[in-house]
Amino acid sequence: MAEPTSTEARPTRAHVIHPDIGGARGQRREPDLALAEAVALAHALPGLEITGAEVVKLRAPHPGKLFGKGKLAEIGVRLAEEEVDLVLIDGPVSPVQQRNLEKEWSVKLLDRTGLILEIFADRARTREGVLQVELAALAYQRTRLVRAWTHLERQRGGLGFVGGPGETQIEADRRAIDEQMTRLRRQLEKVVRTRGLHRAARAKVPYPIVALVGYTNAGKSTLFNRLTGAEVEAKDMLFATLDPTMRAIRLPGAGRKDQGRQIILSDTVGFISDLPTELVAAFRATLEEVLEADLILHVRDISHPETEEQAEDVAEILEGLGVAEDTPTIEVWNKIDALSPEAHDALIRADARHEDVEAVSALTGEGVETLIASVDARLAEILDEPRRDDVVDLPFSDGRRRAWLHQAGVVRREEPRENGQRLHLRWTDRQKAAFEAL
Repeated sequence: MAEPTSTEARPTRAHVIHPDIGGARGQRREPDLALAEAVALAHALPGLEITGAEVVKLRAPHPGKLFGKGKLAEIGVRLAEEEVDLVLIDGPVSPVQQRNLEKEWSVKLLDRTGLILEIFADRARTREGVLQVELAALAYQRTRLVRAWTHLERQRGGLGFVGGPGETQIEADRRAIDEQMTRLRRQLEKVVRTRGLHRAARAKVPYPIVALVGYTNAGKSTLFNRLTGAEVEAKDMLFATLDPTMRAIRLPGAGRKDQGRQIILSDTVGFISDLPTELVAAFRATLEEVLEADLILHVRDISHPETEEQAEDVAEILEGLGVAEDTPTIEVWNKIDALSPEAHDALIRADARHEDVEAVSALTGEGVETLIASVDARLAEILDEPRRDDVVDLPFSDGRRRAWLHQAGVVRREEPRENGQRLHLRWTDRQKAAFEAL
């Protein structure tokens, strides 16, 4: 076996700090839990070794260095002992503060926005996702013109905030950044136009869209896989899913003589508190499935100690995206398998008292069949229109539209005719309009 060479890059050693500034962060979150989330964010970025994490209480942020002189020196000693390369500040840091802290501690520094942008850059897979992350990163960098530090080894894809030798650096000049942003917007317009064509094609499909939304790591992808049999990456990691995934599935249709309802299920990126405004704007198009959804499934990690606060964050982001308040929603209380038996039983009783709540375990499958039945029933309330009998004659050459009618489950019977097929249908006005638009 070959001996490891000295050129192998070691992980970037990172230290996480959550500044507890007089409860400035909305006072909704406990500092220790906020720190735990920040550490989880850091673990979501490949190539980092977390050497330490701490909550630092501050009466008020120092305008130039965020921390006071004594606290600066105290933290500096710890960073030197841990041989830290990167400090992650769980909160906003001004360009001046960033520059001064990097000089004071001789480390690279990222604030919460920069870290989330790095994670998104590492996870983006679709062309649109990559372009939108780059655009959001440039908007962020334009205010601070961060340069790459040469003492950090490059170990993965990303934006260059944590990168190292040989990495392309964004020009430290606003005009160059503006030119690059213009170029990216042009490319993005082309991609969005293509998505528009796909969206128009979907509009002709008479299937309702059901969108999974929720706080990151709430278990959306695990539930998506459980419902669809797909293999979307599902890890106990923040932002394990970035690009939207859609699958067509057929509900069982219990109690109906016809086939079960066909729906399109959409898995989306997880939300998070203090989501960078650059990303909310940039990913508006990526989250268009939520804007167009007939029904939203708000997946909550009901075992998390701050599940209520997380639900408030999701509601705020949905409102910021322009999702109407009256959009039909079912709350999915996930991860009931992680509760104690007493809490589990109490939650099931609470579930029974709420019409639009379903308690499930996406991991074990408990409660999922009931959830599916609730989705079917709710869609019936929202979408089902009076069905009427109709007859359509199609020539033999029109196999595509005939196949569409069968796929939509509206064909009661068909008869051969001299020049084609006569199909006896039972359908809604919406299905008829979608058929005529083909």
